[in-house]
Amino acid sequence: MTRAVAIGECMVELNLTGPRQAAIGVAGDTFNTAVYLSRLGVPVSYATALGAEDPFSAEIVRVMADEGIDASLVVRAAGRLPGLYAISRDAAGERRFHYWRSEAPVRDFFRLSDEAGLAPALLRTLRQASLVYLSGVTLAVVGETGRTKLLALLAAATHAGAVVALDVNYRARLWPSADVARAALSRAAAFARYISLSEEDRADLRGWNPPEAAEVIERFADRTVRVRSEDGVLDIRPAPNPPRVVDTTGAGDAFNAAYLAARLRGEAATRAVAAGRRLAEAVIAHEGAIIPRSDMPEPAY
Repeated sequence: MTRAVAIGECMVELNLTGPRQAAIGVAGDTFNTAVYLSRLGVPVSYATALGAEDPFSAEIVRVMADEGIDASLVVRAAGRLPGLYAISRDAAGERRFHYWRSEAPVRDFFRLSDEAGLAPALLRTLRQASLVYLSGVTLAVVGETGRTKLLALLAAATHAGAVVALDVNYRARLWPSADVARAALSRAAAFARYISLSEEDRADLRGWNPPEAAEVIERFADRTVRVRSEDGVLDIRPAPNPPRVVDTTGAGDAFNAAYLAARLRGEAATRAVAAGRRLAEAVIAHEGAIIPRSDMPEPAY
């Protein structure tokens, strides 16, 4: 059975719906992908750190259970709270994020895992996984010491046969400098079979290029998706009619989930892109990163 392990940060989401009004949810780039992978039939474990006593962490764990995501790799930290972010949007649905996450326990995930005795289970689960999924945000928030431990785990997982997928998802404010980000992404990308990035990621990370051996999925502003693989470079154009946009939050995360689920099932890149687009277009027609399960589209393959 194909099993995935996603590593990263899940936060409390405040979706600003009007003056002094907000809908409260939970989300995070790798968490969103984990949810959609689970809904698409891929068993998922999620590795992160949360608080131990607060209602927000309890809600994240409840959502994981509701979505069928294994929480055995979640470490709980007494006296800590998960990160929080708010989303505001312009008239075109483009979003602006506002973060409160500097003290989030995920920043100490590997130390907390060691202290809780979770490290052996994490290593074992990664070695047994078919897919390990992480992002540039994951690499940023765990810090330099955490990245060293994470890279060692990626080496162990790939040696055991796991496929690594990396979503570049560059967020400059999370990094000390672009040079540090480029170096960290290069080290992680060396393990990756699949690398996803946006046109904006490439522009912001001037001079950084994915390794030649990886299958690279690049999303452009005009909705073209370029797939570079061992079969060459394929530009897959969108349908002429643009989709309805309410909120673009989580679109790339959803695309990645559907693309990877299709590729893991042996589908061709063109069909995987079609599946990714279909799910992403459903997501941007709703507010927030995670849409109701009842609004999930049928797979496009």
